[in-house]
Amino acid sequence: MTEGQTQSTDTPAAGNGDRETVVVVGKESVGKSELVSSLTGDRPTSGNFRGTTTRSERYTTDQYEFVDTPGIVLDTDTEGTRDALAQVDEDETVLLVVPATDVDDDLDALLPLVESHLGAVVVTFWDKVEERTETRRALEELSADIGVPVVPVDARTVERPMVDGGTPESSSGTSTDAYGKIMDALAQPGIFPDAARKQVGRRIEPPKTVFEWPVVGPLVSLLLLLVPAGAAVWFANTLAGELDPVVGAAFEPLAAAAEGLPEPLTVLLTNEYGLLSMGPFLFVWAGPTMLLFAVILGVYKNTGVVTRMTVALHPAMRRIGLSGRDLIRVVMGFGCNVPAVVNTRSCSDCTRCTTISAISFGSACSYQFPATLAVFAAVGMGWLVGPYLLVLAATTFIYVGLIAPAEARQSTTVVDRRTFLQWPDPKAVAREAWSALREFFMKALPVFVVITFVAAALDRLGVIDALGSVLGPAMALFNLPADAALTVVLASIRKDGIALLTADGASTAAAFSPVQVLVVVYLAGVLLPCLVTAFTVAREVSPRWALTMMLRQAAAAIGFSLLIGWGGAVLF
Repeated sequence: MTEGQTQSTDTPAAGNGDRETVVVVGKESVGKSELVSSLTGDRPTSGNFRGTTTRSERYTTDQYEFVDTPGIVLDTDTEGTRDALAQVDEDETVLLVVPATDVDDDLDALLPLVESHLGAVVVTFWDKVEERTETRRALEELSADIGVPVVPVDARTVERPMVDGGTPESSSGTSTDAYGKIMDALAQPGIFPDAARKQVGRRIEPPKTVFEWPVVGPLVSLLLLLVPAGAAVWFANTLAGELDPVVGAAFEPLAAAAEGLPEPLTVLLTNEYGLLSMGPFLFVWAGPTMLLFAVILGVYKNTGVVTRMTVALHPAMRRIGLSGRDLIRVVMGFGCNVPAVVNTRSCSDCTRCTTISAISFGSACSYQFPATLAVFAAVGMGWLVGPYLLVLAATTFIYVGLIAPAEARQSTTVVDRRTFLQWPDPKAVAREAWSALREFFMKALPVFVVITFVAAALDRLGVIDALGSVLGPAMALFNLPADAALTVVLASIRKDGIALLTADGASTAAAFSPVQVLVVVYLAGVLLPCLVTAFTVAREVSPRWALTMMLRQAAAAIGFSLLIGWGGAVLF
């Protein structure tokens, strides 16, 4: 399995029973997801499409199963879409979604992908068109030219009609509403040609904003990413202070009851690494932060801001092998690495594994970052947070630049128009939050439980203390005392192990110099991903690739730590 390839871990998105499969294809931010959600009234489920590496969201009705493929952002994304379309049977339908603001360019780019497939075209952002009579006539001529139905809609107002009893009403005959017209088009699809001879001749773009300003646009985009990240961590930390006693008290009766179980179970549940000891951290720290990040990113996506940021950041990010969209996932990792890794499913094939590596290396999660701040505060060096973040960001970019495949640096964006900015739709944002919560409970929580059992068993067997003793002499390589070894070992299991430096009134780190404090929290944070993240990466990609990533990350972390430790000692 090579860089960028993933194994399928979910049920393939094939048709179910008598349902007809409709594969939805389009560029990023054309309203695909909002359209399909409105058509079905369903919440999505995730999966790889029929054994391919293309991730998709599935929405179902009694009649159809809509497979929403990832929005195309980079030129390399078309290969993943092409792979998915190769699995579409001759009697299945493709729903091509293009914006009314730029019909011609999108059809030029996408018709070669869907050539010879049965399908229909939905034209979104119809509310942005002023000369509707003339444009509708042009769309009718376009439909006649390409031989497939073309339906203009405003994706935000497409709703399934309901009959008595709350049952969705199916379309029959010739319909006049948007929902009915789309259903009619799916019932009588045409065969896509490789190109359109007729052009609509309309291209509508909103005025430029600060996102399109040279230099300033990327900086504003970066600020929009970092400010919510800081707000989410602050919110989580503030909320944790209120929730920690409550959640801790709720777990106390369970811990007391577990004391009466046979010793192996008692160890697995009540050891300091056990489920009942670590469980409150998951719900108090990771949960709220992950949810807030999901809401923020949902707002960005639904308003069109995320595409503006992606386009603004891509020229700079491409130099290190990422896209602007990938950077959003890396920042999301500051809430929790697990949902951030899962969300890389919508990244391009050529950048997905690099993005996962960046999250694992440089995204200081809601366990790691607060523990790091606590160490700086305990030793009276709170000012180190600035240098720490600068070092973390700089080394992450260098690391990513070294491992990124060449094709990622050569990618270009296919979204060459400015997206419309609009007020967020609460329902669409709620869908994003729901998807994140589903992944959290279905993916992260089971892995977390397994990790607590593994960590508790290792601690009970004395493996963790033994590793600390064995690695103690190796700390001299980084110009660190041997006492730092146990912190590094614990942080490789759970990131809040960094806080061990604050034990006994910070006596462990009291004699450390500022450079040594910086090096130990940096090394502990980036040497290895926590075990929950490592297991998640193994599930999402493959165990072999996860092991390769961890070895590569450890080598980079050791190299950077040596440079910081000895370079800092010489300079300061």
